[in-house]
Amino acid sequence: MSSVSSPLKLKLQILCGDAIAMGPGKADLLDAIAAEGSISGAGRRLGMSYRRAWQLVDLMNRCWTAPLVETSPGSARGGGARLTEEGSDVLSTYRALQAALEARGTGAEMAALGAKLRTRPLRSQADRSELSDED
Repeated sequence: MSSVSSPLKLKLQILCGDAIAMGPGKADLLDAIAAEGSISGAGRRLGMSYRRAWQLVDLMNRCWTAPLVETSPGSARGGGARLTEEGSDVLSTYRALQAALEARGTGAEMAALGAKLRTRPLRSQADRSELSDED
């Protein structure tokens, strides 16, 4: 028996103005920073460039009332990054909310939406017009 994943996906994003202050990818980045002890190591773990990882950390640090990640100058010893107390708190609270949302997303409402969802979109009017022009 094969496992078929649901076509419905809930994604928790927390906004700060128009910016995403926290979402699944940023939470994964914080987890990776905690595990690796550096932004570059976290980026490698997640398959993203150091520059992109740094941009995401910078945005998160600017969106919350206190920085989520603290960095120290790189060197052979002692350099790197770590989650601040605020960062650990935001991450654990986000993960708890994410788990609650996922648990709730298995209910009757999701099943009702899934039952109404097509397996593929219908062809657009533009696609239909191109086909009739070629006939």
